[in-house]
Amino acid sequence: MRPAGRSAFIRKGVTASIVLFALFLVSWEWGPRLLGIPAFILPPASAVQAEFIRMVSVNHLILHTGITAGEVIAGFILGSLLGALFGYLLGMSPTAEFALSPYILALQIAPKVAFAPLFIMWMGFTVYPRILVAVLIVFFPVMVNVLTAIRGIDPDLVNLARSFTASRAQIFWKIEFPSSMAPLFASLRIGATLAVVGVVVGELVGGNSGLGYLLTFGEGQANTPMVFVCILMLTLIGGIAYLAVILLERRVLHYMPARPLGGL
Repeated sequence: MRPAGRSAFIRKGVTASIVLFALFLVSWEWGPRLLGIPAFILPPASAVQAEFIRMVSVNHLILHTGITAGEVIAGFILGSLLGALFGYLLGMSPTAEFALSPYILALQIAPKVAFAPLFIMWMGFTVYPRILVAVLIVFFPVMVNVLTAIRGIDPDLVNLARSFTASRAQIFWKIEFPSSMAPLFASLRIGATLAVVGVVVGELVGGNSGLGYLLTFGEGQANTPMVFVCILMLTLIGGIAYLAVILLERRVLHYMPARPLGGL
C-alpha cells in the first residue's frame, strides 16, 4: 500500500473508531433508561464515571490498579520466557518433546482456577499465587507457537547449513531463532491478554488487593458501577499490554510489513 493510501486508510479507521466509541457511550448512557433497565442491573455511563471518581479517592483505585498491572507484567514476562525456552528445547530435541509432552499437556488441561487455592495455601495471601497463575496461563500458547515454528523449518535449509560445517549454536541463531520470531510475537499478543485473566483469577480466589479484590468487594455490596469500573480498568491494562507487544514487535520485526496499531 502506498504511503498516501495508507495514511488515508489510517485516518478512516481512526474516524470510524471514534464515531463507534461515541455511539457506544450514547447508547450506554441513554439505552438502559429508554429500555427501562434498572440502574442496579446496567448503570448508565455517567454513574460509572461518578463511581470511578469516588473510587479514586475512597477505595485507592490507582493503587490497586498498579498492583494488578505489576502482577500482569511479572506473570507475562515469566510465562513468556518459560514458554519460549521450553518451545525451543522441545523443538530442537525430539526426545525431550516425546518425554515431556504428556506432562506439559496434563498441566495445560488441568483448570488453572483449580491451582489458585493450592498456590494460596502454599504461599499465602501474597502476590506470588496470582503471578504464578498468570505464568501457567501464558506459558502454553507461547510454547506451542515456538515449538510449531521450530518444527516447520525446512530441513533442507538446516542440512545446507550443516554441509557448510555450521555448529548447533550457529544453526539455532542463524536459522531457527529468526524463523520463530513472527510466531513468537503472535503468541505474545495472546499472552498479553491471558496474563490479565490469570491475575484476576488469583485475586478473585484469594486476593486482598488489586482490581480482582475490588471486583469481589463491589459484588458483595451489590455495587454494579464499581464492578463496571474494575472491568474497564482491567480492560485498559490488557489493552496497554497488547499495545506494548505490538510496538516491541515493530521494533524487532522491522523488516516485515507494518500493520495499524489497532489491527489484530
